[in-house]
Amino acid sequence: MTTFDKREEGFEKKFALDEEQKFKAEVRRNKLLGLWAAEKLGMSGDAANAYAKEVVSADFEEAGDKDVQNKVMADFAAKGVAVTAQEVRVKMDELMLQAAAQVKAGT
Repeated sequence: MTTFDKREEGFEKKFALDEEQKFKAEVRRNKLLGLWAAEKLGMSGDAANAYAKEVVSADFEEAGDKDVQNKVMADFAAKGVAVTAQEVRVKMDELMLQAAAQVKAGT
């Protein structure tokens, strides 16, 4: 194996690890968002955890984050919770930073 092949293999492994961590951080962010939204919806305990799982599952409906935001916004609208889409987006961004740090730390 040449030095070039070893370097290429190293880059491929790094890319795969980065993508895996990104995926884990997005899943963690969605769970945290679900728990935050559940609290706003008046849920706690098992109901909040079940709702957080629904939010995580919503992310697999289409590419990007819009499906998660739409689910949370629809649930807020159905329950009359006064939270704007912008507030949800800001919370998602905050939680992504938190989730990425947790994944990187291995927690």
